[in-house]
This record gives sequence, structure tokens and C-alpha cells, in this order.
Amino acid sequence: MTETTRIADQLRRSYRGIAWHGPSLKEALDGVTPELAEHRAAPGLHTIWELVVHVANWADAARRFVVENHYVSLSGTDDWPPPSGSWPAALEKLASAQRELWTHVKTLPDERLNDIISAEKNYSVYILLHGVVQHNLYHAGQISLLKKMVNECISP
Repeated sequence: MTETTRIADQLRRSYRGIAWHGPSLKEALDGVTPELAEHRAAPGLHTIWELVVHVANWADAARRFVVENHYVSLSGTDDWPPPSGSWPAALEKLASAQRELWTHVKTLPDERLNDIISAEKNYSVYILLHGVVQHNLYHAGQISLLKKMVNECISP
């Protein structure tokens, strides 16, 4: 098995399991309704919907670098766009971005893992891809906590 195949597997597991640490991103999102997704648990906290769009955008940014060798560091509304459209469409955007990323990564030559993405930050494709795994899991944890908080707020 190549290193890129292993990384693609970790990307897939961080999105839809089976992960040893606990729930994957998709598992954390199970049962989240549009009402739950858009509810802000406390001032200054992101909603689950905002987190879903944010994670999808970063997976797509990583895919663009892998496929097009074009890296864009997201900021402002590219990083945290306001939710729009429907909740099912947001979930599909996330699923599609994740699927496309791991599909391209598993065919990536291992040599590309050493390509430097940002001379300014001095990190490689290897670090970017592991960062996406970590990013997925970090936000899966946030979503799990927000689900509990929001359920307490909106359930009688």
C-alpha cells in the first residue's frame, strides 16, 4: 500500500468512519436536523451548519491543490461563509468535497507528498493532507458537543 493510499483511507475514515477515536464527521452529523444545524448555542459560537460549510471548503481547497497544484488559503467569508441553500445541500457539498479529495489523493504519486504548498509557511502536501484529517476530526468533536448543547436548548 502506498503512503497516499493510506492517507486517502485516513481522510475517508475521518469523514465516514470507522475511526478508532470515536465518531467520524458523518457520524457526528447523524440526526442533525435543519433546526438543530442553524441554531446558535451561544453568542460567538459557530452553528453546526457553519461548521459543515467551513469543513467542506477546506477539503475542496486541499483537493484543488492536489489536482490543480493551486493552493488558496481561505480567509474571511471564503473560510466561514454564511450558510445558504438547504441543509441537505450543505451535507451533500460536504460529502462531495470529502469524496473528491480522497479519490484524488489515493491516485497521487507518493513523490507529490513532499511538494511544498507554501514557502511562507513551509509546509508540504503531506502536512496539508494530514491537516485535513485533523481538521475533520476537530470539527466532528465540536459538532458532537454542539448537538448536545443545542438539544438541551431546543428540547422541552
